[in-house]
Amino acid sequence: MSSMELQNTVKEALNALYHHPDDSVRMQADRWLQDFQRTIDAWQVSDNLLHDSSSNLETLIFCSQTLRSKVQRDFEELPSEAFRPLRDSLNALLKNLHKGPPKVRTQISLAVAALAVHVPKEDWGDGGIVNWLRDEMNSRPECIPSFLELLTVLPEEASNYKIAARTERRRQFEKELISSMEVALNILTACLSLNELKEQVLEAFASWLRLRHGIPASVLASHPLVLTALSGLNSEQLSEAAVDVISELIHYTAAGSSVGLSLQLPLIQVLVPQVMNLKEQLRDSSKDEEDVKAIARLFADMGDSYVELIANGSDESMMIVHALLDVASHPEYNIASMTFNFWHNLQVNLTERESYLSFGNEASIEAERSRRLQIFRSSYESLVSLVSFRVQYPQDYQDLSREDLKEFKQTRYAVADVLSDTASVLGGEATLKILYMKLVEAVSNCRNNEPCEWRPAEAALYCIRAIANYVSIVEVEVMPQVMALLPKLPQQPQLLQTVCLTIGAYSKWFDASPSGLSVLPSVVEILMSGMSLSEDSAAAAALAFRHICDDCRKKLCGSLDGLFHIYHRAVSGEGGYKVSAEDSLHLVEAFSMVITELPPDHAKKALEALCLPVVTPLQEIVNQGPGPLQQIIARELTVNIDRLANIFRYVNHPEAVGDAIQRLWPIFKAIFDHRPWDMRTMESLCRACKYAVRTSGKFMGVTIGAMLEEIQCLYQQHHQPCFLYLSSEVIKIFGSDPSCANYLKSLIESLFSHTTHLLTKIQDFTARPDIADDCFLLASRCIRYCPHIFVPSAIFPSLVDCSMVGITIQHREACNSILTFLSDIFDLSNSSRGEQYQSIRDSVILPRGATLARILIASLTGALPSSRLEAVTYALLALTRAYGAKALEWAKESVSLLPPTAVTEAERSRFLQALSEAATGADVNALTAPVEELSDVCRRNRTVQEIVQGVLRPLELNISPVS
Repeated sequence: MSSMELQNTVKEALNALYHHPDDSVRMQADRWLQDFQRTIDAWQVSDNLLHDSSSNLETLIFCSQTLRSKVQRDFEELPSEAFRPLRDSLNALLKNLHKGPPKVRTQISLAVAALAVHVPKEDWGDGGIVNWLRDEMNSRPECIPSFLELLTVLPEEASNYKIAARTERRRQFEKELISSMEVALNILTACLSLNELKEQVLEAFASWLRLRHGIPASVLASHPLVLTALSGLNSEQLSEAAVDVISELIHYTAAGSSVGLSLQLPLIQVLVPQVMNLKEQLRDSSKDEEDVKAIARLFADMGDSYVELIANGSDESMMIVHALLDVASHPEYNIASMTFNFWHNLQVNLTERESYLSFGNEASIEAERSRRLQIFRSSYESLVSLVSFRVQYPQDYQDLSREDLKEFKQTRYAVADVLSDTASVLGGEATLKILYMKLVEAVSNCRNNEPCEWRPAEAALYCIRAIANYVSIVEVEVMPQVMALLPKLPQQPQLLQTVCLTIGAYSKWFDASPSGLSVLPSVVEILMSGMSLSEDSAAAAALAFRHICDDCRKKLCGSLDGLFHIYHRAVSGEGGYKVSAEDSLHLVEAFSMVITELPPDHAKKALEALCLPVVTPLQEIVNQGPGPLQQIIARELTVNIDRLANIFRYVNHPEAVGDAIQRLWPIFKAIFDHRPWDMRTMESLCRACKYAVRTSGKFMGVTIGAMLEEIQCLYQQHHQPCFLYLSSEVIKIFGSDPSCANYLKSLIESLFSHTTHLLTKIQDFTARPDIADDCFLLASRCIRYCPHIFVPSAIFPSLVDCSMVGITIQHREACNSILTFLSDIFDLSNSSRGEQYQSIRDSVILPRGATLARILIASLTGALPSSRLEAVTYALLALTRAYGAKALEWAKESVSLLPPTAVTEAERSRFLQALSEAATGADVNALTAPVEELSDVCRRNRTVQEIVQGVLRPLELNISPVS
């Protein structure tokens, strides 16, 4: 198809995309246009249509985006001699479109900037792009707005990873820009004379400041651009751009070490007073909210950037702190919350010992710490009042949308964090006193039988709960009064929910405080009310029971009858409680923890009582025979199996749990036998078995053999991943027990043999990622806990082959399990238990070493997502450490396959050198940068990635015959 025909087809496709009534036609047009953008013809066609004065807006936008994308991603498609005509064409477009559509002009500017990233300064000519730009602006003053936009995007594109430039070239481009900083600022300063361009000039200046290099603070302090920005703070037209500049200047002065901060003082001393002059505007009700937000942002930036200076507590520092308190007091939460990060960073600076090391001895450190905490005390006391009211439920909370409710919860979490910071500075008790006064004030409005406003009391309690970790567990002044108030509060659902959560948060106080025991009965009454009122309050009450029983278990041992009564009502669903099945697990945990404190003979009976309401419905289902058991919905079974799992997990009486699982095994076996196809039930049942194995260990008796036989047999028919998962737990507990060796050998050989037959090609891994994940987790467990069974077994080589097939699976967990398994094999000789199996390992790995290295390098360079780099790098490093020069030779062979168009000799050498140094003991972190560089350069665009994967061929290499 000729260029003219292609241009017409593009126009027709765009017309169809935007205007055709048929969805299928629009989709077809969209697909064609996307395919067209990937062709080499797209360069010329897009350029022609952009220069065509008859092109409509849709065509101009599409072609400018296409050209920008081509320059960013596919510049290497062009011969080197194409650069100059392309640059001149884009330059002509910038000039032609200086009054054209802004969207199109922006795309052309981005294309020119991307071109500059690709092309070194000396190849660009004219002294590099910034000098070239200056000359163009001088020759065509009417086009200055277009060129200013290009000048603005240039520094931004230095960090745009959509541009397929090599890492070294990207670094070089940034250096070129920094060396041209003075020229750029001179251009911008000259443009200040044009009043209508001042805003655009300031935007460009802010962009260049983000490079964070190149101009001394003493120069900037009196620079015309800085002075224009400072005066622009009070200008309606320039304020937004001015705020951006001042914000960047604040960050600019804070970049680098605290020692470097002193060098920035000339600029800081200019900026801070000017920003402080804006303080009154924070309270000016006539100001637009966006303007106030911009000013607040400057104060927040100052606080964040100068927090170390502010922490000294000087008079000047306290002026900034008071301004930040003004911001925190703003009625709009999104403005007030801008300061939250500052209060956290200041707290860290005031409380952590590292901040005071320069003061020398301990006495000086403690004296300075006390001095600073005293200075900031009143500020943090004020902060408590400024943030605590923000957690109060709004009047219309019942009408809030799901999104608004989510936002309100996020606000509460953020305020809780600020209160934690406050308690770190003031101490938990001092913060508690302030919040208690708010609670008393709120509760005082709930007396004399008048209708009670519950929201202030709920807010105060929420805040008291937020600082629970900072209040002493033996606090005797305020906490008894707080607890005495709780039964008097109205039983409104949200309030009762927070009351229950607060009780749970202070569970350690109930255990340690002298008055804790006396209030426990009234606390249990409140929790029972919580379980009866609403689903949310019931969830909170169940969680509180868990905390109370965990921390007060010794105190509650004598109250088991009462606790069991509550438990039976909640679990059976007959007591009117609104506890969901999921939340009932907290109650199961709670009472399991109390039973743990009983002597063994009492524990056995208590465990039976705990299991009874859970086992009875399961037994009834099993008694009905195979038919009903197979037809019942999974949830009818799993709700009680999950409860048993928690009982086995939290009742820490191995012998009692071992007896229980032996008694229950016939029920479990019936469910295993009649529902092995049901993944949900099997997962639940395997989880219960896992915790039984973990808790009871050797007290499992003959049950463990029956259990292993069951899962070994069922796995061959039903391939449930949870059978592998349960086997992992068995290996962890019994792997080193000689009496179990025969059982375990039979188990793992059967499971692994069957799995390797299921996973023979990468598509099998992709179709069954859970099996792959659990299989290789089990294999790693075998290496750690029973290498004497696993490594010499016949299945070991087959499993290594299987792992090589699956390394490039895209599923994150499965991929990580495979890589961990391989790393564990390579590291085998590092452990005393594994060293004796080194010769067996070598006989398996050495014949496969070159292939393994090649697959791992293919994974680094594009076969796996870049998020897996760390795991792949470690596996390659472990292989190299295990096999030294041989492994380096394997890596060199693989990397040498990469053509020069993809990877330069320097990039290859850097990677191999770093791998060699890391393998012989150098800091592993030194390998990170060369690996990332090799990865980036091989992924820089689709064409290069296809070339790299085409020569490394990981999916062809790893198809090994699996026996």
